[in-house]
Amino acid sequence: MHNNPLDTPIEYLKGVGPARADLLKKELGIFTYSDLLSLYPNRYIDRSRFYSINELSQVNAEVQIVGKITHIKVVEQNKRKRLVATFKDDTGQIELIWFQGFKWIQESLELNVPYVAYGKITNYNFSYSMAHPDLELLSDFQKSSATGMIGVYPSTEKLAARISNKAVIKMMEHLLNKTHTYFKDTLPFELSRKLGLMPMEQALINIHFPKDMEAMYKAQFRLKFEELFYIQMQLLIKNIARKGKIKGYPFSNVGDKFLDFFHHHLPFGLTGAQKRVIKEIRHDMGQEVQMNRLLQGDVGSGKTIVAFMSCLLAIDNGFQACIVAPTEILATQHFEGISELAKPLGLNVQLLTGSTKASVRKVLHQELHDGQINILIGTHALFEDKVIFKNLGLAIIDEQHRFGVEQRSKLWLKNTLPPHILVMTATPIPRTLAMTLYGDLDVSVIDELPPGRKPIQTSHYFENKRLALWAFIKQEIAKGRQVYIVYPLIEESESMDYKNLMQGYEGISRDFPLPQYNVSIVHGQMTPGEKDIEMQRFAQGKTNIMVATTVIEVGVNVPNASLMVIESAERFGLSQLHQLRGRVGRGAEQSYCILMTGDKLSNDSKIRMQTMCQSNDGFVISEVDLKLRGPGNLMGKQQSGTIPLRIADLVKDQDILQYAREQAIAILTLDPSLALVEHQKIKEKLQRLDNKTTLWNYIS
Repeated sequence: MHNNPLDTPIEYLKGVGPARADLLKKELGIFTYSDLLSLYPNRYIDRSRFYSINELSQVNAEVQIVGKITHIKVVEQNKRKRLVATFKDDTGQIELIWFQGFKWIQESLELNVPYVAYGKITNYNFSYSMAHPDLELLSDFQKSSATGMIGVYPSTEKLAARISNKAVIKMMEHLLNKTHTYFKDTLPFELSRKLGLMPMEQALINIHFPKDMEAMYKAQFRLKFEELFYIQMQLLIKNIARKGKIKGYPFSNVGDKFLDFFHHHLPFGLTGAQKRVIKEIRHDMGQEVQMNRLLQGDVGSGKTIVAFMSCLLAIDNGFQACIVAPTEILATQHFEGISELAKPLGLNVQLLTGSTKASVRKVLHQELHDGQINILIGTHALFEDKVIFKNLGLAIIDEQHRFGVEQRSKLWLKNTLPPHILVMTATPIPRTLAMTLYGDLDVSVIDELPPGRKPIQTSHYFENKRLALWAFIKQEIAKGRQVYIVYPLIEESESMDYKNLMQGYEGISRDFPLPQYNVSIVHGQMTPGEKDIEMQRFAQGKTNIMVATTVIEVGVNVPNASLMVIESAERFGLSQLHQLRGRVGRGAEQSYCILMTGDKLSNDSKIRMQTMCQSNDGFVISEVDLKLRGPGNLMGKQQSGTIPLRIADLVKDQDILQYAREQAIAILTLDPSLALVEHQKIKEKLQRLDNKTTLWNYIS
């Protein structure tokens, strides 16, 4: 495998040498011929056709024209000089303009000789001009190879100073001439024929030097498909391998506690979606293989009941369960909710967080070890080595992207065989991203709200409707409801934001005076204890209005709060707005969300406000968010960067991704170990990739 010429170090390529090689390594991570080969152009300049001057009404494009220079002059205006040349063809004339270096240019221009001028056209009062054109004598142009679509390659400031785009094109020409006979198709012939894929050798030549638009599109499709196909292959094989290798405890028994709860103690009927998800979990936990499932459900969709019933399956089979949450507030909320559900069944549910007292801890550790505790709920404290279960059968992790991989793997070691894993998230991840980021997890989705929940009504107000908003708040409070008013707090502008928050709070306290109204405030500069007191006062209904920065914790549940006002809403991302809106609408009353913004909104902000007003569906919202922000920013700091893609784009190429996944599944269903002759090349390529890529660092 290693005598592959494509693995040759980059410094051996004609036109590169040690100094340039150093730059390519540092700036773009290009070490070998094959790395350079997969540096694909960002865009192309179309030199495949000529325009005549009377066709130039399509302003703002880069075009090329053949003509002659008939006249040259230097024009001075406001003490600035410029060189102006009149350029004519048979249909009209334009001006070529230079603002710099024109002494040298003036000397080198020849009159009445055919030139090719290439550049961006500007139109001013119906006269056309081209500033700093690329000029080449027609006779030279006809000899050069760069006459079709010319690639513009990714670069950096340091790189561009030393290696121009022209130089990169030259390197690519040498590289393709030297290596094109080694480009092998690894996809089965049948698949390529069925999908009409351009052969690999053609694709690589046409991505760098497309002869026309159509060839470029075909080459792009081929390379995008190949890239996404192999990523899906790696993920799916990993999933199959996990199911083959990682044994789990089979919970074959659907027992008394589960049935008793289901028939006699359900607080309300399960939705179709909840039933479907419980069935999927029951099936997984009944196998002799460790379950590894992601449960996605929007805020308020009823994930807690599903989690609890999964715990009952473990308990009925003689095992313990645990639920891990990223913050104390969330862990405490899970504890309160689950204890309530567990009461009639006589189960022992306990809470363990950083602030659990040492004396309580000691007893807790003992009871856990003896198997007296059925369900343990807590924060990172559960990962500690001192926490020893008698028989852990199920670990549920809430908002898992807040935990590192090392932390999660500690839970695996809490029993001889690893416990079944259920990961829950209220952050809807677009389907395509979930397929790529969590390709090794089986995904369940709760996509309907429990009955009796009214959808939240969302409106967008500009500042001039402030008085109407105040009146509306008073009206809701008069009905006995409560209100959140949230201000942005962003690290970069923290002191400014803090000032706005305090001014807002003072204004609200003036307009909603005691004793008729009672206003709470929560912000980042308060101690956890102070925050807790304020949150409790609001939760108990002692205050009507909660003024807060974005730090109000995910999942805080105050069913009586019916109005969420988001100040400077244009400064929030879509998923943040959706998460905040989910704090209301938890009771049976109609709830509202009002987005306040300044008058001047960017285009993206307008789209965000419209999306929020039109949809309550977290998945729809996350798809729009993905389109606006791109995949890298959605996953937050924890998922440092999404999978490193060379050419495909998870947003724009969702269809190709879906397609690539289907083809990969079809091949693995037919031939799970890739033993068939026609799949040998896929197997070899996967082995090469496995040695090279660090894909697994990106996978849950």
